Amino acid sequence: MPVHEYDPPERFVAGTVGQPGQRTFFLQARARGRVTSVALEKTQVSALAERVGELLDEIVRRSGGAAPVPAMPPAGSEDTAPLDLPIDEEFRVGTMSLAWDGERDVVVIECFEVSDTDVDPEEPDPGPDQNLLRVSLDGAAARAFAARALALVSAGRPPCPFCAGPLDPVGHVCPRANGYRR
Repeated sequence: MPVHEYDPPERFVAGTVGQPGQRTFFLQARARGRVTSVALEKTQVSALAERVGELLDEIVRRSGGAAPVPAMPPAGSEDTAPLDLPIDEEFRVGTMSLAWDGERDVVVIECFEVSDTDVDPEEPDPGPDQNLLRVSLDGAAARAFAARALALVSAGRPPCPFCAGPLDPVGHVCPRANGYRR
């Protein structure tokens, strides 16, 4: 099983290639001269960022603020740089898992390659031929990742004021307007 492990990465970000409406979403990890890029859906990026934020909030709450997790991304931690080039897709992400390693005080994100069979997130071995990206982030890096990913997702096409579906520059066929173009 090819495992792409970054513990810790020098950089772990979500990014896109293409114009809104035609974007391909990636997670990219970099450390010690190697880069791993995996493709995934916009909804997966959004869900991962939201869950990372919720996990960190829960860690802070349970520890009474004693955990080494900042409430907000630290000042100066924002990463607005584009993805590292060249972007060579290692695999497409199917399922993901998220955990807090309390012994090391890190968030562990695992992204499993899409496969014909479902992967059980409770089972650590995804299969002999299935790729896995595993990234361990401290609290500050995880907060910064979540903030960038949420900003990336919201930077897409504006929503239709009637149906909330994405608006293309030329409009769209709105189901709330009985199929008329808006």
